[in-house]
Amino acid sequence: MISTHCKANRNPPHVVAVFSFRYDAHLVPAMLANIDPFVDGWVSYDDRGSDDVFSNETRRRRLLLEAARGLGARWALAIDPDERFESSLSREIDVLTAAREPRCYTFPVREMYGREVYRVDGIWGQKRQSRLLPLEHGLLDPREQLHLPWSYFIPEHTLVSTDHNLYHLKMMTRERREGRAALYNFLDPERRMQTVGYDYLADDAGAEFEAVPEGRGYHPPHEDDGGLWMARVDEKA
Repeated sequence: MISTHCKANRNPPHVVAVFSFRYDAHLVPAMLANIDPFVDGWVSYDDRGSDDVFSNETRRRRLLLEAARGLGARWALAIDPDERFESSLSREIDVLTAAREPRCYTFPVREMYGREVYRVDGIWGQKRQSRLLPLEHGLLDPREQLHLPWSYFIPEHTLVSTDHNLYHLKMMTRERREGRAALYNFLDPERRMQTVGYDYLADDAGAEFEAVPEGRGYHPPHEDDGGLWMARVDEKA
């Protein structure tokens, strides 16, 4: 289930990417091309053998972070196959990861509605997630299983904001927006893990958009295949 890869230029690695894949396995090569300038290697979790609609997210993330620490990495960069970091991160990641205190760096999450356009109205313009995590301070074992911030694994951490965008490609098609809302409503019907619920994911009313600013794009360019990239819960119910 766990695979590791380290570049030959730094041993032990300083920054290692961590990710899992299942329905989105075909997106991994482009994701690896995106993070190549930022990391010294990666740890992956192949979830394609799972029988559940959605396997235990906390367990997967804990195993990934433990494996990254086992490689000797001081930092982990968490990403999903349907995400891309802004290319400008390569110019600052060495400065960010020079910190020795337990900082968890957060990134603005841009929900893409086209290859170069993201949504900004309401909650859409406020999303931010911690993705660059220090590993040398040990790991916690949180109990949550869904919508778990990566920072919850890091003891006594502080959150530090960065301005480098994290572009999320899954919301680019109407079918995937509806599929994502249906999936999370299936997994959390009583909204115990997210009080705002999930219907908003498929609600396009009042949508406002901004274009990716010049010089703040991601690489490689995304060519959407129109696939669903997740479990279709109406076939599992």
